[in-house]
Amino acid sequence: MRNILAIAGKELRSYFSSPIAYIVIGLFAFLYGYFYALYLQAFVRQGLNLGQFGTQQALNINQDMLRPILQNATVLLLFVLPAMTMRTYAEERRSGTIELLLTSPLTDLQIVLGKFLGTFALYCVMLGVTLVHMGVLFIYGNPEWLPIATSYLGLLLLGGSFLSLGLFVSTLTTNQIVAYIVTFSVFLLLWIISWIGSVSTGFVSDLTSYLSVIEHFDDFSKGVIDTTHVIYYLSLITFGLFLTAKSVDTERWRG
Repeated sequence: MRNILAIAGKELRSYFSSPIAYIVIGLFAFLYGYFYALYLQAFVRQGLNLGQFGTQQALNINQDMLRPILQNATVLLLFVLPAMTMRTYAEERRSGTIELLLTSPLTDLQIVLGKFLGTFALYCVMLGVTLVHMGVLFIYGNPEWLPIATSYLGLLLLGGSFLSLGLFVSTLTTNQIVAYIVTFSVFLLLWIISWIGSVSTGFVSDLTSYLSVIEHFDDFSKGVIDTTHVIYYLSLITFGLFLTAKSVDTERWRG
């Protein structure tokens, strides 16, 4: 466990020793803040309109504001997370430092888990920035905490799934741009696969719906934790890490 944490710490420090962490977190915070301000203005305007017409219908801040914001956040992950994983192995292979790592007294599993945890820690820092916006709502409003907590759990699982697959793609090339494009394509495929299956019926439709990453996130944004969705994300994380370990093992034998 000590070796895994050491690799994770080294990986996390490497992000902050380069502009990548600051660019990724800054870009995500800016876009998330833009959506937050946009939906907040719309929510306030809608509330004023309802009050002006004397309607008794009450707005739900979780349903009418937070849920669309968090769903838009999942779209941002399509573009941001490939930037986190594109250099993880590709840069080490390009610079030749991967050979030093593979010849060290570390197992493939320790290397893979260490890099995954380091990248996942950066992702948690990125999500942590958005907690400031939630804190403002709790100070000036009265949102329900459960849907927010489950939504963040869903974001963590969704992000972990993307990161594990991105790490695998990074082991396949020495070019970071290629790694970004291929990773983004894989993420996008898992995003729109349910659209492809919508033209079919029966088994094909059910299968594509199950494979869609966003279909499993929807219940989390409603405040519902379904074990089916949790198992799906954990399975996808395990599958991505398994492929990454096999690819690293192949690199070790090739070297």
